[in-house]
Amino acid sequence: MRRLFGRLLADRRVVGGFFLVVQLVAVMYGLGWISDYWSWLPYFLNVLSFTIVIWLVRKYDNPTYKIAWIIIILVLPLFGGLFYLLWGNTPFNRARTQHKYEPTPQKFDDYMRTPATEELAKQYPRHAARARYINALNGMPAWTNTETRYFRVGEEMFASMCEELRQAQKFIFFEYFIIEEGVMWNTILEILKRKVREGVDVRVIYDDVGSIATLPTNYDRFLASLGIRAVRFNRFVPTLNTYLNYRNHRKMMIIDGNVGYMGGINLADEYINKKVRFGHWKDTGIMLRGDGTANMTSLFLQMWEYVTGEPVPPLDPYLPAVKPPADGYVQSFADSPLDDINIGESTYLQIIHNAKDYVYITTPYLVLDNEMITALTIAAQSGVDVRILTPGIPDKKLVYMITRSYYQQLHRAGVKIYEYRPGFLHAKSIVSDDDTAVVGTINMDFRSFFLHFECATCFYNSSVVGAVKQDILETINASRKIDDVWLHKVPWLRSIAASVLRLFAPLL
Repeated sequence: MRRLFGRLLADRRVVGGFFLVVQLVAVMYGLGWISDYWSWLPYFLNVLSFTIVIWLVRKYDNPTYKIAWIIIILVLPLFGGLFYLLWGNTPFNRARTQHKYEPTPQKFDDYMRTPATEELAKQYPRHAARARYINALNGMPAWTNTETRYFRVGEEMFASMCEELRQAQKFIFFEYFIIEEGVMWNTILEILKRKVREGVDVRVIYDDVGSIATLPTNYDRFLASLGIRAVRFNRFVPTLNTYLNYRNHRKMMIIDGNVGYMGGINLADEYINKKVRFGHWKDTGIMLRGDGTANMTSLFLQMWEYVTGEPVPPLDPYLPAVKPPADGYVQSFADSPLDDINIGESTYLQIIHNAKDYVYITTPYLVLDNEMITALTIAAQSGVDVRILTPGIPDKKLVYMITRSYYQQLHRAGVKIYEYRPGFLHAKSIVSDDDTAVVGTINMDFRSFFLHFECATCFYNSSVVGAVKQDILETINASRKIDDVWLHKVPWLRSIAASVLRLFAPLL
């Protein structure tokens, strides 16, 4: 927080602009201009707010998001419309992003690589629609000939990452929401320094807001002085605009194109339980080795082009050089807030709709729109065993109140809800019917579905599916089940407060 205020005060445009506006308003008021010449302003703002409400009703945005804004505009008719123009999801705000994010899907066939999307569709027709959907809209095909590994906690993944990093020979790509100086990052940084001296191409993308309180200012310059090519994603410039919400929440590491890591684990000590913040930190991740890593590499290079302007190079030098035995099929993909396609939520919805026996979900935040609530409700009422795991100790109390506000509705529909008692559950995963699983960075909330750049990997008939299921069942054993007794103990004032917060959940 101190660093945040430091940046605000250090930005002369913000400070100077603030005082200029105050002085102008004071002078105008003193001269009587506001009352004499600006009497039309309230009428204009009211008409503007009414016009925006009509426009919102006709937009294709999520209904829950639109309702939140309509309430704000109706309650504050003078300034609600103006506030939406500055902060809402408008073409004006999207145009003010750094660049247009329009990645060109790679044609892996051009590089003598044969994606397995159609092979998967023929062998497992049940998965055909989802695999083709991701490939068509994201340009990320399914692959076979990939070794997979699932990590139940951050400590396991960290040990594997260090081992693979020490063997890097060509390049190392990092893309993370949070990097924090400490045991985890400092250990990795020492390896990176050594690899730079060996001539390895090391690149790092980290989110400027995600790391604003964990890294010194201009840390990218420090990394550059070490020979590491580093960029801050969507640099924090204090201004009232929605593009500040477009954060890079992705977490990926790719080594030599052969090995890729992904999951909920950031590069900070709480993720490996070297620092205790909210009890035991339960997080998960995955590793791919082989053809399946190609999607991760392509996604990173697309993002690198977006933040640096450097064109995506030919992929040949960056594609996997190893071809291990197949472990089912894998399909890494990404989601962007700068289009009208919600691949993350749509993939989750497809899995829930297609579930026949069970669907288990882990998420640190549960902030649902009507489509997701309906899908979960219909699945549970159809006899599908639907279970959702959330944290027992929250990291954000307001969001935690909103998360719990969904319990009663879901519980009545037959959804089983559990809270992880030992601490904070940060894992983002979904598994269904012993043949499908997704592990990545996508939370079950509006920010992940609509505002963040996210990534995940879908597993089809892979050993990871069974590992995710087993891990969730073991986590349930360490969790508290939400039942009627627990729900009756919730104070009614807290329930009302949570219901009010739910109205504005899409904006939190």
